[in-house]
Formats: sequence, C-alpha cells, structure tokens
Amino acid sequence: MSRLIVISNRVQAPQPGTGGGAQGGLAVALNAALAEEDGIWFGWSGDTSDNRELRFQTYGGVTSAVMDLSEQDVEEYYDGYANRTLWPLFHYRLDLTEFERDFQGGYERVNRVFGERIGPHIEPDDLVWVHDYHMIPLGWVLRQQGITNRIGFFLHIPWPPRRLLTALPDHRRLVEALFAYDVVGFQNEEWLDSFFNYVKEEMDGTVDGNNVTVGGRTICAISCPIGIEAKDFIAGAAGPVARAAQLNQLESAVGRSLIVGVDRLDYSKGLPERFAGYERFLQNHPDRRALVYLLQIAPPSRTAVQTYRDIRNNLEQMSGRINGAYADTDWVPIRYVNKGYPREVLAGIYRAARIGLVTPLRDGMNLVAKEYVAAQDPRDPGVLILSRFAGAAQQLSVGALMINPYSAEDIADGIDKALRMPRAERIDRWQAMIENVVEEDVIWWRKRFIDALSAETQ
Repeated sequence: MSRLIVISNRVQAPQPGTGGGAQGGLAVALNAALAEEDGIWFGWSGDTSDNRELRFQTYGGVTSAVMDLSEQDVEEYYDGYANRTLWPLFHYRLDLTEFERDFQGGYERVNRVFGERIGPHIEPDDLVWVHDYHMIPLGWVLRQQGITNRIGFFLHIPWPPRRLLTALPDHRRLVEALFAYDVVGFQNEEWLDSFFNYVKEEMDGTVDGNNVTVGGRTICAISCPIGIEAKDFIAGAAGPVARAAQLNQLESAVGRSLIVGVDRLDYSKGLPERFAGYERFLQNHPDRRALVYLLQIAPPSRTAVQTYRDIRNNLEQMSGRINGAYADTDWVPIRYVNKGYPREVLAGIYRAARIGLVTPLRDGMNLVAKEYVAAQDPRDPGVLILSRFAGAAQQLSVGALMINPYSAEDIADGIDKALRMPRAERIDRWQAMIENVVEEDVIWWRKRFIDALSAETQ
C-alpha cells in the first residue's frame, strides 16, 4: 500500500496540546491525507542547532519528522536565497532581489541535506509531494540517490515571466531541477503559461497539452488552484466564537461600515497602496468619512530581513499620518493591528465587514479572498474588492470588484461602489463566488494533484 510523503520547509502536523488540529487549509488537507494513507510530513523544525537528525512524532494519526538547521543554513537558505532572492523575484520585485553566491550555495546545500536525511525513509511505493520555492532542487537530490518513486512538486507562489526569471543567475539550473519531478503544479493558468514559455524559449523544449519535454525527459505540468476548507469555514463562521467576534466588531463600529484587510506583513500584499487608496476615498468623499473605517490586520513576518522591517515602518508612518489628518474625537479612520487572530475570530470579523479589501501587487493565490467570501451571511453579504494581480482573480472575478492595486483612484472608486451596492447585487455577486469556493476547495485541490501524481507516466 502506497503512503503519501509530504516535504515542505515547515511542518504543520497536529501537535499535542493544540486540540489535535493545525491551523490553515493546507494543513487541514494534507493532515487528512496523511492520516488516511499512513504518511509522513517532513520539514524544518524552525529551530537552529548543528543537530541534523530527524525527530519523529505521531499525533492525531499523523507522523511528522523534523530536523534543525544551523544558523548559517537559516541565513543563506531561508533568509537568503528563499526570501531575499526567489521570493521577491517570483513576485516581480526585481528591485528588491538580492543575488549572492553564498545564498545560492546555502540553498542547494540545505536541499541536499534534506534529501540525504529523508531519502532513506521513502519506501518503493510511496508518493512524494514536495512543496514550494524553498524545495525546488529536492526532487533532483532524491533522484541522485536512486529514488524512482513518483515525485510531485507544487509551487504556492507565482511563476515569473521568462524575461524576469532570466535575471536570476543560473536560472536554467533552477528550472532544470523541476524536470526531476513527474508532476509540477502551479496556482493558475498565468503561472503555468509563463513556465511553458520559459521552457520553449530558453530550453528548446516542447509543450503538448500538459506534457512538457526537454531533451529526453517529459513531465506533466498542471494548473491546480488551491482552495480553503470551505464547508468547515462556513460552519465556523456561524459558530459561537465567530459570532462573538462579529458582535464585538459590530458594537465597536457604532453603525459604521467596516472595511477589512488581513495580510501577512509583506511588500507583495500592496499595503501601502491600499492605505493610499483608502486615503483617496476619504479625500474624494468628505461627507462619508465618519461612516466607514478600515481595520487592517497585518501580523509581522521575516523580521530578520530588512525589507520587511522597512515596510512595517512605512505602514506605521502612513497609518499615523492618515489618522492624524482625518480622525475626529469619536472616530479613527484606520485601525492598524500587528498581530494574528485565530481563524474562528477572523471569520467573525470577515462576516461583520461590508467590504473585504484584498489588494496584493502579486500573489500566487490569496486565500483571504476565499475566506472572506465563505464567511459572509448569504442574506446580506459583503463585497469583495480584489486585485486583478491575485491568483484568486481567475476564479473570483465573476463576483468581485476587480481593481488595479497600483491606482489609488481605482481603489477609492471600488470602495465607493461597494458601499453603494444594493443588497440584491451583493447577493448575486456573492452567489457566483461561493459556488466556486465550495466546489474547488482544498480537498478538490489535493485530489486533483494526487490523481495526476498517481497516474501512469504521461
């Protein structure tokens, strides 16, 4: 009987003392599959030491195995190549991309270590599923060890256009590593098409449907948009924790309309542009200023990277300036919060919000958009304002108000239109989106990828 082997930078398996559940749709989907198929989830522990031994633990029917990384590993592999080279480049921010040979060397070294530690635990019939930009070379490392299993790779972030990717030193080496996999998945058709274009123009490869051939090697490349655990999220949004959070938000709003944004603190999320667009709305509609407020929840991340510290400072200055310019004795236009909240609480906040403001400059998918839709009251739903550059735009454009996040006027006009939108139109738009959110949920995503990985060689 085949098992599912999941490998990612960080492990989100259930832990003792957490109620047996891991937060996040990805964790829910993968933990369910691992429990069903007696699999193992491998990754970094998040700790630093020179101990490279795997530590196994089984809880809630799921086995996880983690290892530590050295401080040098973290600096070069994680903070360096993953988050200061690949992340900005793949999000179209060449101006923030750092090219350091030490970063690339550390990235490849850590992937080799992962492969050396994990390889002996892979059994002949196992399906191996590797996740995200941290682990692109891992399939090649496993092949070098003689592992012939079906191995799949899923990229959770965008795949950049060819002319942008070629700015990366040894870009072909990185892409060639993907041909060690049997199936490679992307979040949407745009990222898949960019991959096809690179293969044809830079590698003299051929594309036949989903089959991609370079030299004598053919792989399957698919568009496979990730979803949320929709049914559970919908149920949670109507549960007691979410209801309490919703009522608390409505009471604090004192009749004002809530605009909500929930994003990890990252330059790809378009937060300065969002604040600028909201300020433009306040400027354009002085008679409506005190009737709305923006709640921006932005938990910090990657604080060791200077660009992340810079964006936090910028947002603190912007929110302070906007509040100083427009606030009154009984009203503050922006509530800016630098911490995270449990998903049930977020669901209640989403449900209280008349507008969900999701304005990334570039995003692989953006599950906040789908969570906002899932949390709405079907009888009186809010309006999703969505960046056309989010991966989710391909699925949700039928009902969302699509905007250009670089345009303050476009964001301001979107807010104005959303606040004026009659209930009947809001219901129609929401209905079109919720059907997709429920049908193409995280279980659908997992099944689509695993079915492709389980299939005979294309």
